Amino acid sequence: MRIIAGAHKGARLTSPSGANTRPTSDRVKESLFSMLEGYGVLPAANVLDLFAGSGGLGFEAMSRGAAQVDFVDSSLTSIRTLQANADKLGLDHSADVHAGDVLHFLAGLPGPDDPESRVFDLVFMDPPYPLGEDAVTQILRRLAAHLDMESIVIVERAARSPEPAMPTGLEVFRSKTFGETAVHFVQLTAEPEAN
Repeated sequence: MRIIAGAHKGARLTSPSGANTRPTSDRVKESLFSMLEGYGVLPAANVLDLFAGSGGLGFEAMSRGAAQVDFVDSSLTSIRTLQANADKLGLDHSADVHAGDVLHFLAGLPGPDDPESRVFDLVFMDPPYPLGEDAVTQILRRLAAHLDMESIVIVERAARSPEPAMPTGLEVFRSKTFGETAVHFVQLTAEPEAN
């Protein structure tokens, strides 16, 4: 797996061993980032990469101008791989790696009324395909409190899965299928509902 474009173009990333991660293919990544560049969301972006695996999406975003990426994964193998990739690319100063469950991470973020509250410009959400649709919706509901009207959430699912059910205040505004992979672009439609 490699970085396709930007400051670290051609750099090879280490992937976690085993069959528990599913890196986004270069073809999907290239199309996805072409669309994101069209939306102008990447320069100086504050990015969240959930179910990060090796961090291919987050590191690609950094290579293309994102300022900061928070990587979240529950696998210790993935956490070690993420840290190794950040060190290899010299990006450890702007890459924060968080070990743990995605919902627990989101629940631990300061709320919208807290001065320490975080807003993410771009979120990658590439959960394991077997993760149920209710769990995906629950994560999106928690995530909504950390978005603004310009934020974009990318949800990657199996092409055979239904379009993710959106909690109040979020909508899918674009979807694209690449073989076995479906990518859904999500944004706020209004102020998010309280958790």
